Amino acid sequence: MGCDKKYGMVSELVFLIPAFFMAAMLYASVGHGGASAYLAILVLAGFSREEVAPTVLALNILVTLLGTLNYYRAGHLDHKLLFPFILTSIPAAFLGGSMRVSEGTFSAILGLTLLFAALRFLIFTKPIIGSQTLSPKLLLGVGLPVGFGLGFLAGLIGIGGGIFLSPLLLLMGWADANKTAAASAGFILLNSLSGLTAHLLRQTPDWPFLITLGITVLIGGGIGSYRGAFRL
Repeated sequence: MGCDKKYGMVSELVFLIPAFFMAAMLYASVGHGGASAYLAILVLAGFSREEVAPTVLALNILVTLLGTLNYYRAGHLDHKLLFPFILTSIPAAFLGGSMRVSEGTFSAILGLTLLFAALRFLIFTKPIIGSQTLSPKLLLGVGLPVGFGLGFLAGLIGIGGGIFLSPLLLLMGWADANKTAAASAGFILLNSLSGLTAHLLRQTPDWPFLITLGITVLIGGGIGSYRGAFRL
């Protein structure tokens, strides 16, 4: 990252900090890390895919770590539900994070992801309980391929995949809102760790910038996940 961009971002932190705080708090309340919001903000600020992805994945890890702990403490985390998805998503996230894509391809994928993220909060707001029986065979049949696809996407553009997983769980009737949020938080956390590892093998984030935003999303995400796990 060039010096001019660094100084420019310092002057913009007064706007970025409240935006990231609100995004982390909102997304964490439903078990998400906020990656789609962080990506949109940073891309609009002029950052490239190579600069954005590791920063967003690191922020995702901070928020969903707190979220996973809060939902686990509240008794909402279902390991059996989560396992089939992460079995393939973790290696796929590393694979996606290792790949390089053009800015045009990245922008197109990001645009579709952001559109889905908006629709997710507008449409998929309530669980459809009892619409499908949760059998181990069905869960594996869906979880393994879906986990791979979402994990690959997570590593490729710097998201965790929870915005796609949570509506699937709700629509299939496999989990209520709290269990869906808990599964999403764990899914995002593990995918983000895997994807970030791949990105760090070839580049280093801007640590002062990352630490500033990291503190911001920790506070916002902590508030949001606590409310989601214990109050909502």
